Amino acid sequence: MSESFGNCMNVTRRNLLTGTLAASVASAMHQHGAIARRRPPDSNVSSNERDLIQKENSLPGATDWQLTRVRVINAPDGGLGYRCPWIEAYCSKQSVAAGESINIMVSTNPPRKFMFEILRTGYYNGRGARLVHTVGPLAGRTQTDPEIGPNRLRECRWEPSLELEIPETWTSGVYVGRLTTMPQSSDELYWQSYVIFVVKDNRPADVLFQCSDNTWQAYNRWPDQFSLYDDGNNPWYVGPDVGVSFDRPYGRYRQIYENPQSLGSGEFFCWEFPLSYWLEKHGYDVTYCSNSDMVSPTRGLQCKTFLSVGHDEYWDVRQYHSVKQMIDQGVSALFLSGNAVNGVTPFQASRDGRRNRIITRAGRFGGLAAQGVESRHDFPMTGPDEGLLMGARNVSPVNGGGDWTVTRADHWIFEGVGVKNGDSIPGLVGWEYHGAPAKISGLEIVAEGTALRGGVQPQHWTATIYPGPKGNFVFNAATIFWAQGLSSPPGHMLPWSHWSRPHGPDDRVQRITHNLLRRAMGV
Repeated sequence: MSESFGNCMNVTRRNLLTGTLAASVASAMHQHGAIARRRPPDSNVSSNERDLIQKENSLPGATDWQLTRVRVINAPDGGLGYRCPWIEAYCSKQSVAAGESINIMVSTNPPRKFMFEILRTGYYNGRGARLVHTVGPLAGRTQTDPEIGPNRLRECRWEPSLELEIPETWTSGVYVGRLTTMPQSSDELYWQSYVIFVVKDNRPADVLFQCSDNTWQAYNRWPDQFSLYDDGNNPWYVGPDVGVSFDRPYGRYRQIYENPQSLGSGEFFCWEFPLSYWLEKHGYDVTYCSNSDMVSPTRGLQCKTFLSVGHDEYWDVRQYHSVKQMIDQGVSALFLSGNAVNGVTPFQASRDGRRNRIITRAGRFGGLAAQGVESRHDFPMTGPDEGLLMGARNVSPVNGGGDWTVTRADHWIFEGVGVKNGDSIPGLVGWEYHGAPAKISGLEIVAEGTALRGGVQPQHWTATIYPGPKGNFVFNAATIFWAQGLSSPPGHMLPWSHWSRPHGPDDRVQRITHNLLRRAMGV
């Protein structure tokens, strides 16, 4: 037995001294077709305190939470595939509040017992995650692959393996469940994958961190060639009449680089985690939500700052109007993202009626049309001009990289940064970015330059800031890679694309981000 799996078992014994019998009963219930219902033990954190994140991160971090043994099947063409049938899972919801329940659907092929460890990601004195609960061993079984439905939809209808009721004391955050198969003999290996969900809350907070899970799902090819970009003929199709469901596991990440931590976790560890880790390291009062939580402005209006992070490409039009209303009412917005608010993807209900479980590409937001760029497809919808929300618009086609070059060194966002006009942060622009600014009163271009599309063709990008109506503001960093300049958490891998790469944590990016957040918070 490997050291990693041994640690997993030791953690289980420490945390289930009083729950071993319950876990055994749960396993037996599962074998007989019932759901293993769990209410994890409470932590010592009060969800009503303003220093909630600081107290949460003072708790002990996990020494073993990353995926150690990962495996994917080969694709039909003989290349590396996307799924891990040995153990894979998905959740019944993208996000869940304290007091609510979430089902975890697990499949193991061949059938194997498995352990399920739940971890909250964060700083935790540099360890990156905290173990909050362990369940197992549970009996696994092989669940049926879904048929191909209309719009090439693959919608799993797996039976729940366990049900979690979220305690009131679980702090809002991005949670991953690490699944580990239990070998049946000494010469059999164990295999691992993740499942991911957001724990949300309704408290007033300084910062609302929106996970870009619509985009994670849009690029999810599970089980093979069934992303929003696969029409059965073209592996990079960008048109209508293709849908994807959240009722399926996240397969291996398919772009830019190979990241083993992406198996089951979408794109979170690729793009959002460095920002979340950095915010919690510095004790910012941050709370978390999914894209689906932003179809109404209600949640955002309780916060001072809204964050769009990383690769935030696909939005329901209601998200646009929600964030626009938040800005109009005084919430600052930081688009620390690239290629954001580009594709119109209305939410649809699942086959059994659960809301916001399917997205379909129905069109594009209107920034490209405002620039006279015609679409290659006849989409049924055109959304509002994203530039009027973000400050800078999308460009098409887009894929490349470049340096982030300062053009307004006298602006307050650069206070204490120590830069002058023309100074550049190497490799920070990529692999997708924003281009032409919109005509908004008071808008300023604070950085701009050239990215090399495809590594060879010049393309202009701009980072902008404009004032809101109530002393608030909207900042657009114009790059997916912004968070790469903030931190390098455990398990994180730097990306590279089109012969360009970010360099990792940079004190200039960190200070700019501090300046933005502190101004948004009124500090």
